[in-house]
Amino acid sequence: MIHPLANIDPGAKLGKDVQIGAFSILGADVEIGNETWIGPHVVINGPTRIGSDNRIYQFCSLGEGPQHLGYKGEPTWLEIGDRNIIREYCTFNRGTVAGGGVTRIGNDNFFMAYCHVAHDCRIGQRTIFANGTSLAGHVHVEDQVIFGGFTMIHQFCHVGAHSMTGINTVTFKDIPPYLLVSGNTAIPHGLNIRGLKRRNFSEQSIESLRQAYKLLYKSGLRLSEATEKIAQMADSSPEVIHFLDFIRQSERGIVR
Repeated sequence: MIHPLANIDPGAKLGKDVQIGAFSILGADVEIGNETWIGPHVVINGPTRIGSDNRIYQFCSLGEGPQHLGYKGEPTWLEIGDRNIIREYCTFNRGTVAGGGVTRIGNDNFFMAYCHVAHDCRIGQRTIFANGTSLAGHVHVEDQVIFGGFTMIHQFCHVGAHSMTGINTVTFKDIPPYLLVSGNTAIPHGLNIRGLKRRNFSEQSIESLRQAYKLLYKSGLRLSEATEKIAQMADSSPEVIHFLDFIRQSERGIVR
């Protein structure tokens, strides 16, 4: 299951039925879970932990030190969950001490070619990164986000669950959950209705989110005024509660 031309450090730990292609290099303190497939010409350095049943395609670079001038070689981490697809030429960096030390990626994510995940990012479950999407350092991506090709997310931004970006989107602000945004710089274009329906959100939930969206983006109210009115309807909808909490907790400000 390991090609004879692969270079595996004795300190690496491999689970059951791991496959590794020709000319791939695994450094010390790399751990690969069961049934993960690693193609040819992949470089993985540690400390890096990769879970089970992942597929990592050729020419990826995972677990290199962060692209950060303050990094002095400290033992920081990259952690990747289970059942992720990581296509050609993706680059995922380890964390920094100042950022908590860990870049963490969850389960069931799909990274198309040439995606970059910088130091200290946190990525949830079932996201899709179209080709060329790049996250700067300390970005937090919630579950089931879809990034259009060549999306660029500025450092320390927060991207809410079930949101979607258009191609070539650039944002310096947080993207609230459930939104469809695009542009450079990003502006909202309504709710991600198609995505919500595909994920079996009820009509009542979608309608509540529509009302919250209108208050925030269409009413002409100041942000504080809009959030106050949204709070009055939030108790009837867990989705609106999440939407409101996200806005209130935003440190960079939201796309608006």
